[in-house]
Amino acid sequence: MKKFFKAQQVSPNVWWVGAIDWNVRNFHGYLTDRGSTYNAFLIIDEKITLVDTVKAPFADEMLARISSVIDPEKIDYIISNHAEPDHSGALPAAVAAIKPEKIFTSAAGAKTLNLYYGDLGYTAVKTGDSVDLGNGKCAFVDTKMLHWPDSMVTYYDRDKLLFSQDAFGMHLACSKLWADENPWSVMEYEVRKYFANILNLYSEKVIALLDSLPGLGLDIEVILPDHGPLWRKDLDKIIQLYRDCALQAPVPRAVVVYATMWGSTKVCAEAFADGVRSKGVEVETADLLVNDRSNIMTKVAGAGLIAFGAPTMNNQVYPAMADIMNYIKGLRIKNKIAFAFGSCGWSGEGAKQIAALFDELKLEQPLPMKQVKYMPQSNETEEFFNAGAELAEKLLEKINNK
Repeated sequence: MKKFFKAQQVSPNVWWVGAIDWNVRNFHGYLTDRGSTYNAFLIIDEKITLVDTVKAPFADEMLARISSVIDPEKIDYIISNHAEPDHSGALPAAVAAIKPEKIFTSAAGAKTLNLYYGDLGYTAVKTGDSVDLGNGKCAFVDTKMLHWPDSMVTYYDRDKLLFSQDAFGMHLACSKLWADENPWSVMEYEVRKYFANILNLYSEKVIALLDSLPGLGLDIEVILPDHGPLWRKDLDKIIQLYRDCALQAPVPRAVVVYATMWGSTKVCAEAFADGVRSKGVEVETADLLVNDRSNIMTKVAGAGLIAFGAPTMNNQVYPAMADIMNYIKGLRIKNKIAFAFGSCGWSGEGAKQIAALFDELKLEQPLPMKQVKYMPQSNETEEFFNAGAELAEKLLEKINNK
């Protein structure tokens, strides 16, 4: 065991005993170019409790941090808020070291954990259930499909803490444990990226959960997510940011996403973007050759106007665009004005398939898709410029009329 890792106290009776993963760069297809953390927490009460664990390779780091506070064998309970392996991977090692009286998890969590690790002895809980730790209680709230069927959160009333598992988190490795110790611009970007790529398809459930929080009677002063920095100040700020992400309201920003083989689609993309810019709307172009899908989704989630362009290859949309289309389809974007375009030599399926995706997502397409043969001519680039300008105006009208 690596003995040098130390716990960090986060409240009078709770310690952070997680792990920092500085070098992870891919999280099931999500680009984690700033690394991540796997947060676990130790409650020191009459019944000592470990809340969540860490990814399997970091089990020794977690146990070392626990050992800096207390002998792991003195822990009575483990709470597993989420069965995904980045939070539960170290559970078998923790159980072997701790030998807990009980492992609390949701009913779906018990089934999932059993499939991953076998029957370690799970006690299923649901919303309204609680466990008495002696001086405080842990109350459980089922958050099914936020973002797995087993997901739940735990509230510790003694220190007024919400252990929020993946909610309000981000993939960010940093040495400063608290969000308020880090630049807000970084916090906001990473929260938006995390929401766009993990929770966007569950936006309606997020809003319903946020609306239900006051009725649960939880006096929350600190939010402790399982990834990234922790929240102890201005909680209304992070909660409002989540609501904004979930509402997906149109904003005066555009992104033009494109793939290109011989430069034709790039010319079209740049002409369209310049038209958008001419109306004072912020716009950026994103070439799929140099942009990861999770970064593209972040840009798309933060735009009120999106334009996707690609050539046709082998009677299909260009593969790089097909990947993005499949990814975004699953994340269920909404409330956007959309435009499909591309270039082709003969068959021309590319832009048609993009337009069909936008139809399936029920996005507004005020203008029909536009495709050019081989290389756009000067009159066609002018048409793309005009299309960008027209859709920028429609976006501003939409926002002003809300």
